[in-house]
Amino acid sequence: MASSEVENGSEFKVRVFSSSSELLESLHEKWGSVKKQPYPAMYSSVYGGIILDPAMMVIPMDDHMVHRGHGVFDTAIILDGHLYQLDDHLDRFLRSASKARIASPFPCSSLRSILIQMATASKCKRGTLRYWLSAGPGNFLLSPAGCPTSAFYAVVIDEDFSQRREGVKVITSTIPMKSALFATMKNVNYLPNVLSVMEAEDQGAFASIWIDEKGYVAEGPNVNVAFISQDKELILPPFDNILSGCTALRLLQLAPKLIEQGRLKSVKTGNLTLMEAKGAAEMMYVGSTLPILPIVMWDEQPIGDGKVGELTMALSDLLWDDMVAGPGTLRIPLPYEE
Repeated sequence: MASSEVENGSEFKVRVFSSSSELLESLHEKWGSVKKQPYPAMYSSVYGGIILDPAMMVIPMDDHMVHRGHGVFDTAIILDGHLYQLDDHLDRFLRSASKARIASPFPCSSLRSILIQMATASKCKRGTLRYWLSAGPGNFLLSPAGCPTSAFYAVVIDEDFSQRREGVKVITSTIPMKSALFATMKNVNYLPNVLSVMEAEDQGAFASIWIDEKGYVAEGPNVNVAFISQDKELILPPFDNILSGCTALRLLQLAPKLIEQGRLKSVKTGNLTLMEAKGAAEMMYVGSTLPILPIVMWDEQPIGDGKVGELTMALSDLLWDDMVAGPGTLRIPLPYEE
């Protein structure tokens, strides 16, 4: 039966797909016009395998992650054919799932194996691996009690990234930040994060900084923030009420090398007021694909001399070198087939 069109009382007509083959044909037409496939592989526990056809990379509409936001996610990067810090991210992923009261359909070892196999099947040498754990499909109610099982999804995003050397502008966000429970859990409810970025873009800035209810600097919309004080101390806000960034934690492990070189005085976490933070000598975002992004202006006020800081780039070099040639415990080689 050919597709039909249903008139809704106006001149606009909605197409009705009468068969799955007809729908797939339409989807393939859409993806056929894309010059480079941005998502070379996906995994779905609903399908029970790895998907290479972008037209089939979908999740059910009645999945509670879609209509109730009951899901968590995490990420890892693929750099030069290696997965970086996957185990650290997986540990955080499962901690988030526990807080969200979502039981994984697989043990951690199986999740790890699925992600490695999917990344390998993608043939992607540089990009991002992103994965979600959902309460699962089942109905459109609030409670997940009617969902037969949780669901695990993952996708490879083929994107190039490199060390960031140019400074950016930021603003103080007026969008309320999440409470500690939700800020420390990497969940899919990112509307505050989205609005804070849009607010920054409206003002010609790259992104924003959240200040907590006590007046202390918290974090960026999806990254941590760090400072070099006038006394050459590296200071990151404590992780009690914000997400414990895997890259930020690794930075705290690597930065003492600059103390040994006499370039840094100390490395610590600590509270900073807005005024104290704006008085820093250097400032930066810290996140997986950056790994460090220099910040040179905040609310139209220069940070330090308004230029990318020497110590900021030294810290960036430490992290980038770790990503490229760090210990084998952090870099998992992907067994691509030649």
